Amino acid sequence: MEEESTLVRAEDPKHVGRVSSEIKPDSYRLYFKGLVSEETVELLAGFGVAICDKDDNLLFQMKEQVHDSRVTVLEVEIMALKRGLTEAVGLGIDNISIYSDHYRIFELVMEKSASAEENFALLMDNVQHIRQRLTSSFPVLVTRNQIKFVYELAMETIVSEITIHIPDHNKTCSICSDDNFEPEQMFTVALCGHEFCVECVKRHIEVRLLAGGVPRCLHYQCESKLTLANCANLLTSKLKAMWELRIEEESIPVEERVYCPNPRCSSLMSVTKLSNSTREDVTMRSCVKCGEPFCINCKLPWHSNLSCNDYKSLGPNPTADDIKLKALANQKMWRQCENCKNVIELSEGCMHITCRCGHQFCYKCGAKWISGRVFCTHSRPPYTPSMTSHEEELEKYIGDLRRGTQDD
Repeated sequence: MEEESTLVRAEDPKHVGRVSSEIKPDSYRLYFKGLVSEETVELLAGFGVAICDKDDNLLFQMKEQVHDSRVTVLEVEIMALKRGLTEAVGLGIDNISIYSDHYRIFELVMEKSASAEENFALLMDNVQHIRQRLTSSFPVLVTRNQIKFVYELAMETIVSEITIHIPDHNKTCSICSDDNFEPEQMFTVALCGHEFCVECVKRHIEVRLLAGGVPRCLHYQCESKLTLANCANLLTSKLKAMWELRIEEESIPVEERVYCPNPRCSSLMSVTKLSNSTREDVTMRSCVKCGEPFCINCKLPWHSNLSCNDYKSLGPNPTADDIKLKALANQKMWRQCENCKNVIELSEGCMHITCRCGHQFCYKCGAKWISGRVFCTHSRPPYTPSMTSHEEELEKYIGDLRRGTQDD
């Protein structure tokens, strides 16, 4: 059991040891205390909360048990503070003084220190968010005697748990409705206290991660997040890595995210960080993990001799020969019929092309020719290309590519 604090002393219990000069005279008072007892086989925890007016007339009080075999005193204290502030906001209170005998809580509320532990950090984020809804909420450090009645409330939750303790500890999971679980087969969400069986939590985490999200509490409409630290012992190494990736994704704005196009890598990167690592006029970037080059504009594998549109037109998985042929076509100013994909070179004549498949288009811009209607200013009377030395060169190049593939 936590020992009594002796950090601050005061002659009159109604006066505090350290009081902020900014406390308003009509400020209400929030008293809270969290306790954890290790004097029984099973860890027991609970807290008490009281809200009084400026003359210490009681307006609200409550006590609550905390069912978590791994909870710490500091966590229970922060849970009590969070509950007290929530009730104060619900009562329409604007100004409140926060009375605590726990020096670490005093420092956290004053933001003189920050907790490295994920559980504490998330709880304190919730506390500070609630405080923003109040006009003023100043912490006051006091002695145990000055919050004696909330200490007794917290103690009652532990004593009552011991009193009603019975051998049958079986618990029910609200997800699968199985009511035959031992306490060690249950998982408690640290931020909200909701309990579920370990197997349901495992399945929930896997489904959420595979769907691209970060796991939250399974309870209906509860927004409390599950933490990787609390769930680590439930996860496979693959799911741990996936969760770390989801955390990294949440830290990067959606419009800033870029993934390596290498299917064997798919590493997540930030556009801004990649841009800072090279000249702005260069569109080639290299994956920070596998080193494969890619185009920052279209997020596809690097295509040095092709525009993004030309590379995309080759399909999702172009071969090396496809890329070489497209590059040669660009170099020779060849055009491809959109209908039959036949490659054409204009050796002479106007820009109006009639392909051997019958499709008509403008050689310069690709605009279609339909029923004698011209959709650009480049066309003249139709020209049907015949086999030229350039086309023969193309046929020869394609044949060489095919023979090279067969030789391989």
